[in-house]
Amino acid sequence: MTHDPNTDAADAPRSASRRSLLRYGLAAGAATLAGAAGGRVLAANLMRAPASTVPDFPLCLTAAEGAAPTGPLRPLKLAWNASAICTAAAPVAKETGIFARHGLDVDFVNFGSSTEQLLEAIATGKADAGIGMALRWLKPLEQGFDVKITAGVHGGCLRLLGDASAGVTKVSDLKGKTIAISDQASPGKNFFSIYLAERGVDPFKDVEWRQYPLEALPLAIDKGEAQALADADPRTWIWIKESKGKLTEIATNLSEKYADRACCIIGVRGSLIRDERPVATALTRAILEGAHKVGADPELAARTFSGYGGKGSIDDLVAMLNSQDHHHAPVGADLKTQLAAYTDELKLVQVIKPATNSQRFAEKIYADVLTV
Repeated sequence: MTHDPNTDAADAPRSASRRSLLRYGLAAGAATLAGAAGGRVLAANLMRAPASTVPDFPLCLTAAEGAAPTGPLRPLKLAWNASAICTAAAPVAKETGIFARHGLDVDFVNFGSSTEQLLEAIATGKADAGIGMALRWLKPLEQGFDVKITAGVHGGCLRLLGDASAGVTKVSDLKGKTIAISDQASPGKNFFSIYLAERGVDPFKDVEWRQYPLEALPLAIDKGEAQALADADPRTWIWIKESKGKLTEIATNLSEKYADRACCIIGVRGSLIRDERPVATALTRAILEGAHKVGADPELAARTFSGYGGKGSIDDLVAMLNSQDHHHAPVGADLKTQLAAYTDELKLVQVIKPATNSQRFAEKIYADVLTV
């Protein structure tokens, strides 16, 4: 599956290929909330959303738009990457009042350092939750951080771009070539190592992964030091557009069997789930509603993301969002299946320990906060 940034701006958003988000009622857990430590006022705040109608995309009601909480909002800190459009569900949920309608007062912590530090910040209470890339988080989670994955958010923000002027336009052309990356543990390297390995290109012997500063990736191609690059939107989208045909999209993380695979996930502090499960439930639901709004109104999402300093014109951001999958947010058994699949695939490229049981690992790192 490939996309042309010069034409995709007019495309309609991707329709959901399957309705994998289980129909948990928005009122589920009300009894639990009422008896939680926060008392009935907190329970009322976190459960303002009506359950009278459930649209095709479950859990994505706007939490009783216009309804105001009746008590104090629960403050939370959410770690995110303000430069990554794949996290747009968070600012959309904040700016459209979804968090507040779920009884939450969410502050953002813009985390640009290592994933290990981000997960440690969540595990130790410096942040309560975060949104990040599954292929970035699974290896650190294997080390035992007290962070649980509660939902997938969206799919399709990683792109592998080839130098068309050098004849690199498909996977087989990459043999003997250099791929520019910003980080040897990046989601782009991890995913496309898997993608190449599954298609007969040895990611260790047949290609060289060469690290550059993020903004220098296209420059490495211009200088002839690399013949491909792997990274994420919004940069990859902008680079392919600005290259005026020099760069071409070889693959994305929606290509072929990955079309319904979530790449970004919600991680919540384990102690928050254990001690204040209703809060973790409300936060997960609110982010999922924000994610649905991104898919339903990409222009709103683009303008919101841009307001937080996101790169790209509004038209380009809308086109990016339309090329991604913001209609498929897996939870429950579906998400655990995806996490187990990623685990097996990461073993294939020597990121996850070979002895790791993928099913047990998925069970260990996932927490169901959406059912009673």
